[in-house]
Amino acid sequence: MTHTQLTHGAWRMNRRMVLILATTCAVGVGNIYFPQAISPLVAAGLRESPDAAALVVTATQIGYTAGIFLLVPLGDRIPHCPFLVTLLTLTGIGLLAAGCAPALPPLVAASALIGLTTVAAQVVAPLAAGLVAADRRGAVMGTLLSGSIGGMLLARTFSGTLGEWLGWRAPYLVAAVLVLLLATVLARTLPVTTPPSRQPYPALLAESLRLLRTEPDLRRSCFYQATSFAGFSAVWTCLALLLTGPAYDLGAQAVGMLALVGAATMLCTPFAGRLVDRKGSDPVNLVCMLGALVSAAVLAEGARGGAPGLAALVLGTLLLDVAMQSGMVANQARVFALRPDARSRLNTAYMTCAYLGGSGGSWAGLRVYGRAGWRGVCALVAILAALALVRHFVALYGRRPRSAETAQ
Repeated sequence: MTHTQLTHGAWRMNRRMVLILATTCAVGVGNIYFPQAISPLVAAGLRESPDAAALVVTATQIGYTAGIFLLVPLGDRIPHCPFLVTLLTLTGIGLLAAGCAPALPPLVAASALIGLTTVAAQVVAPLAAGLVAADRRGAVMGTLLSGSIGGMLLARTFSGTLGEWLGWRAPYLVAAVLVLLLATVLARTLPVTTPPSRQPYPALLAESLRLLRTEPDLRRSCFYQATSFAGFSAVWTCLALLLTGPAYDLGAQAVGMLALVGAATMLCTPFAGRLVDRKGSDPVNLVCMLGALVSAAVLAEGARGGAPGLAALVLGTLLLDVAMQSGMVANQARVFALRPDARSRLNTAYMTCAYLGGSGGSWAGLRVYGRAGWRGVCALVAILAALALVRHFVALYGRRPRSAETAQ
């Protein structure tokens, strides 16, 4: 049965498949984030400086960005089952190599391979979009995003705890076993799908850029997510500076504890997905943009310091996290509805723009914080949300024809 043949009834028979795919997203995303928690252990174990050991994290992130652009489009060219199994197998090999690395250079090289191939979550999303009926797509996207959020949050705790007990190599080796087991499960359970494209590889890469030029709803979805992720990244990049500064004088662990607030988004994103299925993407986007604006005002109160300021930071970061992640569900549902034959290429364009926005937000946030402090960062978040709102209203009420998805 191909993905184009599955019906709404097939959704009811494949809830277990959605859980497996959400687990795949969690494991794939977790591989990006768990090295962050054990970087100091790597430095001590290999007798390297902390700055040198941080190259492991950098190599993983660079590899991941490259994988999104270079490998994810192949999801439209290669059947999903062998493609995902191959990616996970290569990730497992990279994790094993990292866990056995005798020195830093081989570890950095293995980390780059891990990042490059652990793009399973970005391959799973287009696959899942084709495995369910259109009126359940938002709910599935929300569930998969919950898996990714869980992997991101739990990976640091998992690796940090295991690394303290058994050394820095243990998280890599345990992750390798998990990934290879998951590859075996997917090889046995994934349905057969027919690739929608026979284009050669260079044409697939060029198609992602062409889609940005020809699909207005893709461009606006990219803009929404880039501005949202930019504000999100600016806040979390500068939050450590605020909490460890004179206003609070807390340790770095306080930032990690505050990050656990984001666990609440695991419950919110499936709900957002169901709203997308009932109301459409545009109303959910609007609420998320307004939520980001409100979060900026709440976060600004965090500059006061003390218990009231800390409460404002907890509430503001929670609101911002929910707005960003729920907006992603709405954006992906809109994007995947555009071209069923090019979902992987659409996702490549979308996620590349999102990560570029996040990188730009981190860069801008640091510079604004140095000149205008925490309230300046909050003003940046508000400006970005306002820009998205303006773009949203232009799309809905401007002179250009409304898209089919908007009209729903």
